[in-house]
Amino acid sequence: MIVLALDTTTRAGSVALVIDDRVVDERQGDDARSHAERLPAELLALASANDVGIGDVDLFAVASGPGSFTGLRIGIATIQGLALVTHRPIVAISALDALADVAAIDAEPETTVAAWMDAHRRDVFAALYSVDGARTQMLEPPTVEPPAALLARWQEHLSGHAVVFLGDGAVLYREMISTAVPSARVAAPPPLAGAIGRLAAARARTGETIDPSAIRPLYVRRPDAELAREKRR
Repeated sequence: MIVLALDTTTRAGSVALVIDDRVVDERQGDDARSHAERLPAELLALASANDVGIGDVDLFAVASGPGSFTGLRIGIATIQGLALVTHRPIVAISALDALADVAAIDAEPETTVAAWMDAHRRDVFAALYSVDGARTQMLEPPTVEPPAALLARWQEHLSGHAVVFLGDGAVLYREMISTAVPSARVAAPPPLAGAIGRLAAARARTGETIDPSAIRPLYVRRPDAELAREKRR
């Protein structure tokens, strides 16, 4: 199975080509340019460099969120367009799930993984996972909260096992994490498109593909425009 994957949850984002569950090429984007300027050219260049035509792709994968509202919309629209043209299915993957998948690669058994993405406004997008070999289980669903509140609320999950905090939010609040959970390892996020492609391939095999029009962004935090509209009413 050939999977072309895209992540636009961060300014740089990434693209990846996954063939038969192996990431054959993964590239981080140029954060000096917007996603609108770089897409779909980055995806097409990646495929071409690996002698893969867009028509050869079996499945398209995209990060559904959380992240920048504009970035998510551009990424999803790009993948929708390619899938519609080629009549291929899509799998949408949470960036938090992708972070947990990356952490699971070299995690020791029974590791607790806290995926933290910077949500700005002194908040993080976060979810909590238990990783044991090939099995990853979500312990706490996606949320957006101040990091101190999360550390207090998740306290019982963060003791008794190896703990890994992964993501740009974890790096940003490294000192706070180290104070609350001294044994925790804090790691910067790698590009996520490869993990998104791997997860998408696994889910496609169990029939979890969707029509391009069915993608729903995982915002977690409600858009400012929506909140402003409610306030005016």
